Amino acid sequence: MTDQDARIDAALREEERRLLDQIGDEPPFLDQALGLFRTRNAWVNWLMIVSQTALFIVGAYAAWRFFQATDVLTAVRWGLPSGVLLLMSLIIKLSMWPEMQIQALRQDLVQLLAGVRVRGD
Repeated sequence: MTDQDARIDAALREEERRLLDQIGDEPPFLDQALGLFRTRNAWVNWLMIVSQTALFIVGAYAAWRFFQATDVLTAVRWGLPSGVLLLMSLIIKLSMWPEMQIQALRQDLVQLLAGVRVRGD
């Protein structure tokens, strides 16, 4: 590596360290999760969490009935809906994860751009 490459590498490392210091630490998971219910489209997240909760409760009830079944037909009658409802519940909950990541990225960009504007003035 040449001297010029080493200087460029050191400058990039310094800039990266400065930008990471400017962004700060990632907020705790619970703050990120609760932040989903404070955004502009929070009603959609509320609707999703209410439907997810209802699907989970009904799926858990069906699973309870499945494990109490004494014959095969009753087990199938309760087992299949239980599996489907619990999977639907899981899918809805997991669909909220990208929204949390987008919110965290949006906050990081706002902080980063606020720092650039202050230095640019």
